[in-house]
Amino acid sequence: MLLYNVTYGIDKGIETEWIAWMKSYYLPAMLNTGLFIDYKMYKILSHDDEGSVSYSIQCFSNKIEDVLLYLNEFAPKLVEEHRIRYKDQHVAFNTLLDEV
Repeated sequence: MLLYNVTYGIDKGIETEWIAWMKSYYLPAMLNTGLFIDYKMYKILSHDDEGSVSYSIQCFSNKIEDVLLYLNEFAPKLVEEHRIRYKDQHVAFNTLLDEV
């Protein structure tokens, strides 16, 4: 199983609205591609910053080809929507992991 993880650091002032948008729009759009079988969303508790909070979005897939297809065909649109909506209020980085 493959894990595509995106870690977001977001301003605390948008946390509630950001979570709602992620759960109502972004994550369903990602799942609707049919390229992931499930996702989990976690708040990172070890992050200690006065102005921001961090979340890990973990997306599970059975094939690397599906993750690469998502990254090439679907992610750019979703990432751009997220960037525009939360401009200057977030940072993000991703990691692809393979279960051993």
